[in-house]
Amino acid sequence: MKTWSQRPREIRNLFNPAFCGLVLARAIEGFTAEGKRSMPFSLTLLILPLSLHQRTRGILKDANRSYLTSILQEHPEIRVDLAQRVYGLFPYTMEAFAYLATYGVIEADNDGGITVREGRVKKVISGSQETKDCQTVARALGGKFARINDRATIYTTLGIRP
Repeated sequence: MKTWSQRPREIRNLFNPAFCGLVLARAIEGFTAEGKRSMPFSLTLLILPLSLHQRTRGILKDANRSYLTSILQEHPEIRVDLAQRVYGLFPYTMEAFAYLATYGVIEADNDGGITVREGRVKKVISGSQETKDCQTVARALGGKFARINDRATIYTTLGIRP
């Protein structure tokens, strides 16, 4: 991974650690609110590839009230190249986690679950429409993951080997 100053401007803007961290924090909040427990670390790796990818985000936004399995049955194209996107965004996900940890936004429990500390992220989702959509979809995605309540099922449904 290139240092910050060596990255192209587009990469710096699109994968800004603060923004990616905010998207991850929204998903963790959604998972915690729905499941009443911390979000497993392995599931957080799926958040950025699903919520930052414009086409996938649009599908997930339009089907906000549907179950994830139903969405994937209706839109199998979400699975296309998802594993490569997860792999490709892994360094940016880790960078975002480093950012969140540095500023004390997240904490990990002994089981590898992650929660957002109370009062560390604004409740109101603000920004441009696209950034609001990314955050909204990430939060809903966290809730959908919590409802499934099984990491293996989520990964299998998405066509990814954990």
